[in-house]
Amino acid sequence: MYATGLPVDVDHSPEWGADRLDLDAYLRRIGYEGALDGSLKTLQQLHRAHMSTICFENIDIAVGRPVSLDMADLERKLVRSGRGGYCYETNLLFAAVLDRLGFPVVRILSRIREGDTRRRFRSHTSLLVRAVDEPETVWLADPGYGYAGLIEPIPLREGALSTMAGWSWQLGVDDDHWVLRNQNPEGGWTDLYAFRPERQYEVDYRAAHYISSTRPGSPFINRLVVQRGSESVRHRLRNDVLVTDHPDGRTERAVLGPHEVVAALREKFGLTLTDEDVSLLLGFLHRGDTGSLS
Repeated sequence: MYATGLPVDVDHSPEWGADRLDLDAYLRRIGYEGALDGSLKTLQQLHRAHMSTICFENIDIAVGRPVSLDMADLERKLVRSGRGGYCYETNLLFAAVLDRLGFPVVRILSRIREGDTRRRFRSHTSLLVRAVDEPETVWLADPGYGYAGLIEPIPLREGALSTMAGWSWQLGVDDDHWVLRNQNPEGGWTDLYAFRPERQYEVDYRAAHYISSTRPGSPFINRLVVQRGSESVRHRLRNDVLVTDHPDGRTERAVLGPHEVVAALREKFGLTLTDEDVSLLLGFLHRGDTGSLS
């Protein structure tokens, strides 16, 4: 399909700000001490370390703060302040890391499905990457999707299957799009998102990010969304509702009080929160405190 003619190359464009990233600080943040050689193994290990350390969260959007995609701001927030970010933030940070390490990478925009096949605007960012030791293969990388996201990249090939620690993903084709699917507890497959492998530029991300972070009706406006996945467990927080999924199909659901939400953000999602963060979060949660917000 599309993969054979896709020009996935090293992106030296200064518009992404990769040259301004403190790579050593990033590696310390994700606890990575392995090789930096552009190999598939390095890509897999970096992807795993990033997705298990820097979680998906939209705290700033929920409480009314502006969110910047400038590399200096991404580094300050996600690397130095112990926070996470939503897909534009965390995947663009990861792409900059790949740029610095010499991985050929293309930034693309995807259409979220989450089990719904109706066509939506392109609101999710993911990456297509090549490794130096497997130059003929294009890999879909996406450490910033959240709870059901890939643990490691999956080859861009129809029917490709990735299974890790009880979680499974599959790539298919539908409506002239690639589709990433996640296996559900019943054994069937749920579409996560669909995409065409078309290179996007900084201006494209500015437009998509503006809509996602400011448009009334966006799933990130007036709603707290925090997600973290790993080999052993997946956590999803929607305002005051915490859902925990296990590889064996067990699911736990709890409605939390405002202070319990703050505790969960720190303990289950690994976020560092300032006093100002906590004050704004408690104000947001109390404003909707008429039972479950979700």
